[in-house]
This record gives sequence, C-alpha cells and structure tokens, in this order.
Amino acid sequence: METEKTALPASREEKMAHLLGVKKGQYTFDDLVMIMELLRGEGGCPWDREQDHHSIRNDFIEETYEAVEAIDKDDPVHLREELGDVLLQVVFHARIEDEAGRFDVYDVTNDICEKLIYRHPHVFGKVHVENSQEVLTNWDALKGVEKRAERVTLTDTLRSIPAMEPALMRAQKVGKKAACLDFGSTEEVYRKLDEEIAEVRAAADSGDKAAVEEEMGDLLLTVTSLCRKLGVKGEECLYHATDKFIDRFSRVEQAVLARGQRMEDLPMSELDAIWDSIKHT
Repeated sequence: METEKTALPASREEKMAHLLGVKKGQYTFDDLVMIMELLRGEGGCPWDREQDHHSIRNDFIEETYEAVEAIDKDDPVHLREELGDVLLQVVFHARIEDEAGRFDVYDVTNDICEKLIYRHPHVFGKVHVENSQEVLTNWDALKGVEKRAERVTLTDTLRSIPAMEPALMRAQKVGKKAACLDFGSTEEVYRKLDEEIAEVRAAADSGDKAAVEEEMGDLLLTVTSLCRKLGVKGEECLYHATDKFIDRFSRVEQAVLARGQRMEDLPMSELDAIWDSIKHT
C-alpha cells in the first residue's frame, strides 16, 4: 500500500501561485519539496537542473559540518539556518532519485519512521529498559537483525562503516567492531605506541616516504585504540586540541604585535618562551 501524500497543486502555474501566496514564516516541508521540483523542472534554475548526486556530494558534507559547528558554538540562530541547508541537501538528492523513478522524499520519510518505530520497542512496543545503555544494546541487536542478510562475516561489518567518515572516527569505529582482535589492556596499547613511534623513526631515517606514510598510519591507528580504551572520542579530542592551538597561537601573535614585532621575524626559541608563558596563564 502506498503512503498517502499531501495533495499538492498540480500544474507549474498553480505551484508558483501557491508558493508566492504563502505568508513569510508559514512555509512547510511540502513547500520545500515543491520548490526543489520547480528548480529542477522545465523553466527552473539552470544550475540546479545540471546537478547530480556526485556534483553536490561535497555540499552535503560541508553543510553537515557547518551544522555541527553551530552545535559546538551553542548558536541556535546559526543552527536553525544550517539545519535548513542540510534538509535542502536531503530533498535535493531525493528529488534526483524521484526524477529517475527509484524513490522520492516521502519514501525516505516513510523508511526512517518505520526504522525508528522498529528500533524503539521500549516506546512503541512492550520491551522494558532500565537505562540508555540498554536502549543502545537493543538498538545494535535490532540493527544486526536488519543487516544480517547483508553482512555475513565480521569483515562485512567493518566494511559497512562508511569510508568517507573522518579518518579518526572511522578508525575508532572499526577498532570497536573488531573487538576480537583488540588490545587486552591500556598498558598494551602504550607499549604498542612506543613500538610504532620507533618504526616511524626508522622509516624517517631511511628516507623512504612511502614507508613513513605507512608507519604514521599505523601510529595513528594505535592512537585511536588508546582513545577507545580510555573512553574518549579521537575525532573530538583532535578537534578541541586544534581549536586550543589556534587560540594560543592568536595570543602569542597578539603579544608579539603588541611589542611592535612580527612572529615570522622572531627565532623559535623566543616564540617558545612566549608560548610557554601564555600556556601557563
């Protein structure tokens, strides 16, 4: 049985009249879907009509990161705008598929509703849970049932983690899924880190760039194992560390400029001294 959809104006002229007649602040999700249809349709926007999934894939990534930035800055005004941009990307991709006759945005909506109801039996069914950890355990179990036909081996599970995820995030997820080959303790990870650092040194001394890249990859992968053992998220750790570095760099630069100098004109020893003084304030 097909999902019942909201009746929409039929012709292009009716749709244009409808959209132009809506008062500001009263547009709906269906209106967004209609706008995208008009942009992609005959007489629409030349740029929008030329796009396909691949040409706008990076836009999807960028809009998602901008929404995350708004979350991190606790900026609701910015977040509202960026969530709209993310939603636009969803509607855009769904419209491309609609034109190809494979699915539309209402199929996407239906599927996620079905998934949420199925994976929350403690809300929509009779399953009882005591806490959020039990919710996550049930979620993973139900997800496993859904994907069992697709993932026969543990390797299938590892390969199901999207390759386009940020590398640190993906590595940490892979390590978690490959628990049967995990380090036995945090101390083992520390020892492995020492080993990997030595191998990076040896590769660097050899002058073999390919070997350096390989050993650096092994070192970073081991770092994600340590993050997992310590219960922290490597991606977020590096994100905050980078922000901290930029903040301290700015303070060093301001201190140098206040002396009428430029950072690029000072020796590293002097910049280190300023850095250390700021670090401890």
